[in-house]
Amino acid sequence: MLNYVVWNVSPDLLTWPVNIRWYGLMFAIGFMVGYEILSRMYKREGAPERWVGILLIWVACATIIGARLGHVFFYEWEYYSQHPLDIVKIWEGGLASHGGTIAIILAVILYSIFTTRRNPLWTFDRLVIPIALVGGLIRIGNLMNSEIFGHATDLPWGFMFVRSREWHMLYEGQACHPTQIYEALCYFALFALLMWMYWKKNAGERPGLIFGVFLIWLFGSRFLIEFIKNDQVAREATMSINIGQQLSLPFIAIGIFFVLYAMTRPKVHIDYPGKFAEELQSRTPHSR
Repeated sequence: MLNYVVWNVSPDLLTWPVNIRWYGLMFAIGFMVGYEILSRMYKREGAPERWVGILLIWVACATIIGARLGHVFFYEWEYYSQHPLDIVKIWEGGLASHGGTIAIILAVILYSIFTTRRNPLWTFDRLVIPIALVGGLIRIGNLMNSEIFGHATDLPWGFMFVRSREWHMLYEGQACHPTQIYEALCYFALFALLMWMYWKKNAGERPGLIFGVFLIWLFGSRFLIEFIKNDQVAREATMSINIGQQLSLPFIAIGIFFVLYAMTRPKVHIDYPGKFAEELQSRTPHSR
């Protein structure tokens, strides 16, 4: 009996009449579901629905630009400093989630200044919930692309990524950790937790709590899983903790700060004029 999985799935869902890749489909599903989740939150709290569309434009632009620049500056500045025109060649690959996160934070601050005129934590506490879902779906897309996998393993759920050139070069004949699945499961669990916190525990009354939990869980799991993932660049081979782990530590620290901040401040009362809040208000009429 085989103690590994031979992963030979095509990255293309359809090739005719148009080419549709699993990765793009996962991203599109995440975008649509995320829009619906945010719309329901905004409606629940009486915020203008047009704010959702504006926010997603800010986030989409920040994600692409930030993730690309993050890869350029954090991982391969030696190359791109000599070939600056290649920075715009996103289609050739090279995105860093930490860069995307930094850009999204800046975008939300600007969005809060120019659109909502509210504390940025109000947006962060709501936005990170669908982001956790999208993160999990993107990792499923990575799995379908046979990319971003881990070291060789003897565990029975190891994968042989036979469509990957990197796998053939480094691990021919050996099964590897399907780290895409590990991360996806962590992100889906985080999404479920944050949804429960917002809808069932009314965690929005503690500004920064949901955002802090998101940062701790997402970057904490990323830090741990990096130990069994392949290096993104050659210079990581000599590092005790790689670049991704080094970049994760500040976000974990920020998350701890916001959890402590939220739990040591009085609750902020939220009025729920939307129809989704009727049951909640009947259960907690004196919530503060």
